[in-house]
Amino acid sequence: MSLPTPLRVEVVSDERFLELARRADHPVPIEQAPAWDAYDEAVPGREHLDRLAVLAADDAPVAVVSVSRYEVRGFPYVWAKHGPIPLVERTPENEKAIRDALVADLTVRYPWATFLRMHARHAAPDLRELLQTVTFDHTVIIDLTPDSDAIMSTFSKRGRYKIRRTLKDEAMTVAEETGLGAEQFEELYGIYRETAEGAGFGIFPADMYLTMLEALEPHARIWVARRHDAGEDGTLEPGRAVAWVLAVVHEDGGTDYYAANNLEARDTNAALRIKWEILMTLKAEGVREYDLFGVGSERAPQLMGVREFKQQFGEIVECDGAWDVPLKPLRYRALVAALRLKRAISR
Repeated sequence: MSLPTPLRVEVVSDERFLELARRADHPVPIEQAPAWDAYDEAVPGREHLDRLAVLAADDAPVAVVSVSRYEVRGFPYVWAKHGPIPLVERTPENEKAIRDALVADLTVRYPWATFLRMHARHAAPDLRELLQTVTFDHTVIIDLTPDSDAIMSTFSKRGRYKIRRTLKDEAMTVAEETGLGAEQFEELYGIYRETAEGAGFGIFPADMYLTMLEALEPHARIWVARRHDAGEDGTLEPGRAVAWVLAVVHEDGGTDYYAANNLEARDTNAALRIKWEILMTLKAEGVREYDLFGVGSERAPQLMGVREFKQQFGEIVECDGAWDVPLKPLRYRALVAALRLKRAISR
């Protein structure tokens, strides 16, 4: 059933935002939660703005959204990262009604904003493909509420075989190493460079990941898989890192944010082992689902390389991809033209 319109938008407190957001069908994304504000503050060019509720005429909440200010090539815009959070059915009509209410409000509330970047499940004529970054509209979400055997049974046959095999590998250990400093992270960053070069994607400078770990403490956590050689006396020597995962945990949801593995890790299935260890750790802590954070699709061909790997952990499901919504159409068209010119020159 479509929402009765018009809808209205109002600022809400962090407490009210979380109260409403927890009514949704998935854990509250950390990017929408107050916990994320410290990261926005720590990164130059970002600023958290407001938390908003979209309300029906009878004051019933139909969505909530947290918005921040970003900038691209001198054009400021509003980013609702992993928002809005709908509190009604995700139909194309409901999404459009919520989006129309936000556009009408944000155009007045932030007159400087060129466009709104937000998430939606359904494509629509008013939605534009992202200007400069990659989004995804399919992912794998692992339910952590069953027991460990039941969780394992949802994996592919090949995935189960590889995980069970690597769990018997005594030369490999996996441990959480949250709190590591810049010097220790350099070893891990080298693995990430190797991963990025092999897969053909770009990465941020190391400081960005360290800033994230610090600003999002205790939510941002890092696990490392290490390989150990046996010494002359048969004991295992201190290990060398072969794979790592930076996961973000907020309330009862976890997200696989960044991951890297080198050739030795791929030969020993370290990436599967590290995922399993994270899943079991978070399950014990009461986390109810873990999102592998995107697989390749028609909208995200850059992620096709990880699709087969992540499918080992369960079925691929749809999720809300990111889109741009022009708030100042003429300025937005100018920005699109400038970026096209830049790409043409750089070829």
